[in-house]
Amino acid sequence: MENRHINNAKVFKAFCDENRLQILELLQTGEKCACVLLESLKISQPTLSHHMKILCESGIVTGRKEGKWTHYSISHEGAQGAQSLLAKLTALSLSHESAGEAICG
Repeated sequence: MENRHINNAKVFKAFCDENRLQILELLQTGEKCACVLLESLKISQPTLSHHMKILCESGIVTGRKEGKWTHYSISHEGAQGAQSLLAKLTALSLSHESAGEAICG
């Protein structure tokens, strides 16, 4: 599989879990400490770490260490990249639309 497909799959994986969607909603209002996310989500620290790893690997979320805690925020660049990727993959061109109808219809 091409490297870009692997990276693109990471972006979509980030959106494919209800806990990760809740985390993104919490981060919409700004940077949050992991401790705040833990309290809001009622999940264990290892579970949060797992979800944050996936979100950070996708590029949609960034983390910064401060003492023993990590503070997370939505990456403006990562969010724009995800939006662009979805638009690119779901864009229809007239030539592809006609070909699809011939194959499936």
